[in-house]
Amino acid sequence: MSSSSVHVDAPARRRTFPFWAQVLLGLGLGLLLGFLARTFSLDWLAATLKTVGGTFVSLLQVIVVPLVLTAIIVSIANLRQVANAAKLAVQTLIWFAVTALIAVTIGITLGLLTNPGANATIGTAGAEAPGRTGSWLDFLASVVPANILGLESDSSGLSFNVLQLVVLGIVLGAAALAVGEPAEPFLGVVRSGLAIFQKITWWIIKLAPIGTAGLIGRAVADYGWDLIAPLAVFTIDVYVGCLIVLFVVYPLLARAHGLKPSRFFAGAWPAISFAFVSRSSVGTLPLTQRVVTRNLGVSENYASFAVPLGATTKMDGCAAIYPALAAITVAQLFGVQLGVTDYLLIAFVSVVGSAATAGITGAVVMLTLTLSTLGLPLEGVGLLLAIDPILDMIRTATNVAGQALIPTIVAKRNGLLDLDVYDSANIDSIDDAGDTRTVREPVLAGS
Repeated sequence: MSSSSVHVDAPARRRTFPFWAQVLLGLGLGLLLGFLARTFSLDWLAATLKTVGGTFVSLLQVIVVPLVLTAIIVSIANLRQVANAAKLAVQTLIWFAVTALIAVTIGITLGLLTNPGANATIGTAGAEAPGRTGSWLDFLASVVPANILGLESDSSGLSFNVLQLVVLGIVLGAAALAVGEPAEPFLGVVRSGLAIFQKITWWIIKLAPIGTAGLIGRAVADYGWDLIAPLAVFTIDVYVGCLIVLFVVYPLLARAHGLKPSRFFAGAWPAISFAFVSRSSVGTLPLTQRVVTRNLGVSENYASFAVPLGATTKMDGCAAIYPALAAITVAQLFGVQLGVTDYLLIAFVSVVGSAATAGITGAVVMLTLTLSTLGLPLEGVGLLLAIDPILDMIRTATNVAGQALIPTIVAKRNGLLDLDVYDSANIDSIDDAGDTRTVREPVLAGS
């Protein structure tokens, strides 16, 4: 592949404590503090951990709205620089669906082999349906934006609808492309805004070691083994299913396309590990896009479209493995027999309804959408919510790994992958976020 090099002088940097090691240290510290808070009933420590973790999540949520909106607009506008943009978009969506189908099949298989609901030691007497649920009509209604920021209001105050932000971004980006030259000043402002919001996000991401300690510590202090034990088989199934997708399915797909799995994980690991602790695919978006382009060698023009799209719709953990296992668990808890048609419906919902996860934040919506499609009691959701934060970590890590892998595969299939970058031993990490360096951008076909 031919490539052009753009050299930008970068100041010499001294080696710092690696970011992944900082996050790992925060994880260990959080586990220790959470254990102490739970064991010795240290309410002040539990409250501190909750505040620290909650503040970190709030910071990520604040930046999501402008980040997603500007990223989608810019990504759509950048498609005019990519040859065969429509073909790339279709291939990306097809691979999203293929991997989702594989993931949901693994989830169903694990559920049938282990019977997580039959092996649970939890009663259904106090089960309550969640206050907010998902249905196909809710999903279709949520696509239409109610206002320019996709804001919604409920009893808890204002919230935002990520799916509506995606729709708004696509419409504005497509309109800018249609307008042409007169839209350049608008796109210039949006690109500047995106650069600013990404920089703010980097600042927030660098707080991850502290946020990790708070989030993990709070989970241990609040839940502990006492709440996990009644659903231990279900919990183990979710982790095993996600790990199979992460370390078996994804490497096989990479190898099938002539890509070294070890290089993929080395390049994508900063985003995967951050997703595990932040539990936010959208919050991980800037880091995912960074590793996809700088570490894995995907063309920036294509990645700027595929990665934001994946961050809001590509959910192998939350929208495939988890709802499949959860539906089987709820059915077994309430004594409902599932047939072949029901399992096919689970697969259908997982492949087609993944975008519902973006419509209303959280895997709960995808779960309620699956249960309502199968006619299962929504009260079963309440039984699973107590341990959801523990499960959400591995689900989100799986989501982000898929969001990095699919653009890499599609780029490889279409000559948009710089193999020199992919095979390089140089790994760009968050430690040098914002610094300038030599960038190798593949020459796009037809450009």
